Amino acid sequence: MAAARAFADSNVFVYAYDAADPDKQARAQELLVAHGRNLVISAQVMSEFFTVVTRRLAVPLSVPDATEAVERMTRLPVVSIDAHLVRTGIAIHRDHQVSYWDGLILAAARAARCTKLLTEDLNGGATLAGVTIENPFA
Repeated sequence: MAAARAFADSNVFVYAYDAADPDKQARAQELLVAHGRNLVISAQVMSEFFTVVTRRLAVPLSVPDATEAVERMTRLPVVSIDAHLVRTGIAIHRDHQVSYWDGLILAAARAARCTKLLTEDLNGGATLAGVTIENPFA
């Protein structure tokens, strides 16, 4: 039986490259190895990752290094953002009182038929829009 697909939010990838918190960095790297190609991301996740690692880290990645990391991310299944996904993200935002951006992440996870979302941005253990939130850093 194949492992269930999990959707990974950008913070999982950011922590994998951020040496400022060695415990979170190690945990993020473990997650990426353990889940392998059963992780799903979206174009939004890649965009957020690039912005954060090149501009917001104490020691940012260079643009070439961040670009290389994004290229590696494209080996995973990537959910594209289209008009339908935006509408669904807005509905999730409205119905579950989460930010629009979190609603869009949940919409992408649901569109990819992921049973769980790995993120620290939402309440771990909750199920929103049919996706169970797991905070792997708690």
